[in-house]
Amino acid sequence: MHSTTLILLMGFMSIAAFYLGRSRSLAVVGGPGRGKGLHSLPGYHGYFVSIWCVLPPLALLSGWMLVEPGIITAMVVKSLPASQQELPAGELNLLINNIRNLATGDVVSAAINADFQRAADLYNEYNATSRRLLSVLVLGLAALGGALAWRRIHPDLRARNKVETVIRWALIVASSIAVFTTIGIVLSVLFEAIVFFQKVPVSEFLFGTTWSPQTAIRADQVGSSGSFGAVPLFAGTMLITAIAMIVAVPVGLMTAIFLAEYSSARVRGIAKPLLEILAGIPTVVYGFFAALTVAPWVRRVGESAGFEVASESALAAGLVMGIMIIPLVSSLTDDAINAVPSAMRDGALGLGSTRSETMTKVILPAALPGIVGGILLAVSRAIGETMIVVMAAGLAANLTANPFSAVTTVTVQIVTLLVGDQEFDSAKTLAAFALGLMLFIVTLILNIIGLYTVRKYREQYE
Repeated sequence: MHSTTLILLMGFMSIAAFYLGRSRSLAVVGGPGRGKGLHSLPGYHGYFVSIWCVLPPLALLSGWMLVEPGIITAMVVKSLPASQQELPAGELNLLINNIRNLATGDVVSAAINADFQRAADLYNEYNATSRRLLSVLVLGLAALGGALAWRRIHPDLRARNKVETVIRWALIVASSIAVFTTIGIVLSVLFEAIVFFQKVPVSEFLFGTTWSPQTAIRADQVGSSGSFGAVPLFAGTMLITAIAMIVAVPVGLMTAIFLAEYSSARVRGIAKPLLEILAGIPTVVYGFFAALTVAPWVRRVGESAGFEVASESALAAGLVMGIMIIPLVSSLTDDAINAVPSAMRDGALGLGSTRSETMTKVILPAALPGIVGGILLAVSRAIGETMIVVMAAGLAANLTANPFSAVTTVTVQIVTLLVGDQEFDSAKTLAAFALGLMLFIVTLILNIIGLYTVRKYREQYE
């Protein structure tokens, strides 16, 4: 039985266990009219039985799915001829992968012989036996756990305390998963970045002005300078982000102010969903729009004004990225404005302030923490954008402040470095982790600035 089917069956069993436990709790006190005789509400008794029906088999299922592939693989390897069992680790892993592919009907990269086919048949047989045994154990454990919990129900059972304890631990586990996942991401990037900095000096990476990550494989290879100066990438990222913010912040702020304070309910009901549609457009569509429409238009306008404009320019990418970020800035600003207490607005208007004076002197200062947080989130969104830059700004690592030139960003280079067949321990591939570490540090700094601003102004208006 497939694991998804098992989970669905456990879900149905848990629902049935809930109603059985609830009914039993009422039955032990003499009926629905005597529910006050229970320590906990009948629903908590139902949840108590349902939890015992789900948690033990779910733990068994999780552990089984973790250890099952290794055990089956070891049993299949033992069935192979001795010559194949003694293969080097790399060749043995390739052989095991081919056996799995043959067993599942995928393409294999080796000739199929009798031993090969027998191993694939054994793999399928072991897998089927394992799933049958797992189904019996999981369903049996679910029934056993539910039955034992059902029998424990009596008027003095502290079902509410037990259920809330389980829920509290579930919340702790969920939050711990999020924390440990973040720590794992940071450590994985950090360790690989340290390996990169052992090959390339930190000073060259942070202050070098030439980015050419191609490294020579042979001594006579040309065109592989192996320069890892990331300043052109940082400059390109900041240039495109600045252009995007110049477009997104004023337009987003003014849109939010208009929708929150000046527009009618009918206009707001139409304009707000249209802005949300902009937020839902995939970035690749924005990239097509930038490459096919905005970039040629920028080039024509720039050349008509006497400027030399590249076919792929930072200005085109920044303009489209700014359009993409407008809904984010507008939505967050609108939420911050609406969160201002209406008493402050009414008080200012009652003292004779105009609507514009109320907005500039009262509402915007009070909503400033939320507005700053939204802008910083938009900056992080712009820094992390990739597709628009690839299609509209190019891949050239140019150190320039000219918005009409082709530039590239950190995220684009991360994608470029990790695409294709690469040696994972080469400086070229490890450079992607160093760039990712720099992005993480920049994002962390932006978050610290945002928290400082929020705390400073929140104390003033609370």
